[in-house]
Amino acid sequence: MSAARLTSAVASRFARIALSHVEREYPNKLDHVLDGFEDAQGPRALHPIFYGSFDWHSCVHGYWTLATVLRLQSGIAQAQDIAVLFDRAFTPDKVAGEVAYLQRPASRGFERPYGWAWLLKLQAELLIHAEPRWAEALRPLADAFVQRFHDWLPRAAYPVRAGVHSNTAFALALGSDYAAAADDRVLWRALEAKARDWHLNDRDAQAWEPSGEDFLSPTLVEAECLRRFLPADEMRAWLRGFLPRIALGAPASLFEPAGVSDRTDGKIAHLDGLNLSRAWCWRGIAAVLPPSDPAREIARVAARRHLEAGLAHVEGDYMGEHWLASFALLALTAESPAGP
Repeated sequence: MSAARLTSAVASRFARIALSHVEREYPNKLDHVLDGFEDAQGPRALHPIFYGSFDWHSCVHGYWTLATVLRLQSGIAQAQDIAVLFDRAFTPDKVAGEVAYLQRPASRGFERPYGWAWLLKLQAELLIHAEPRWAEALRPLADAFVQRFHDWLPRAAYPVRAGVHSNTAFALALGSDYAAAADDRVLWRALEAKARDWHLNDRDAQAWEPSGEDFLSPTLVEAECLRRFLPADEMRAWLRGFLPRIALGAPASLFEPAGVSDRTDGKIAHLDGLNLSRAWCWRGIAAVLPPSDPAREIARVAARRHLEAGLAHVEGDYMGEHWLASFALLALTAESPAGP
């Protein structure tokens, strides 16, 4: 498998994996608060579209994986199956069911912020498809999550610097992709303001990572977040202060792929995702550095090492298989997005 680009063979493999689980209802880990006995329902009853893939957010980014490979490698064998699935899933009634779930008082914190960001990332992908009907169908759900960001960001006084779903820099980064694709300048400004407020003064990151259940690097995802909002010169100046010793391979923990001792353990299997998301971040960092900067090649090598470590394990056990292809795809399609 190529460790540098999304080939047709790789896209087909990712499509096959995602198609195998986005409609697989069980096993399932719900993010669901019960207000009464009547709320004790199964995944498909609660979520008419995103009931598969072990949990709601993984199902969302499974659909993103399918949408992305369909656009970038439209000739894959699974193309027709993906289109049929999308026509079946993205209907007004089913989208209304997903929106109705959000309107429950007990759903205020549902999937915040990770699932919010992935839903907007999915919509960003659908917006640039040649086929407009899927994005139009999903628009009410995307609008609901945009509003949730607007309601939440002014109250979010502090970032969450975790290596798991609660990480706020990751949510801002994916949210920015939607704001750019939708030309939503109001959302872009809100995300940018919070990214600057939370992270612009950060210096000399110690990078005490990984933790044993990380699938994100708290250090590198912060850089990937700010890369999307800062002009290139400002980003390079910030990076020199935040990670001043990249050219020396320090902090060393950021350059060494994580080992995974048990891929049947869902939390330990997160570390395969850490390798893939680090590759995504390192490729972004390399892209913003000038060719004359010795740190650029160091970042490129780090990206390649992490990508190779992660790509070998995107399938095999369902604890990783239900989500890892999405993170591999993030890394393989890494680029510098422009703002609206």
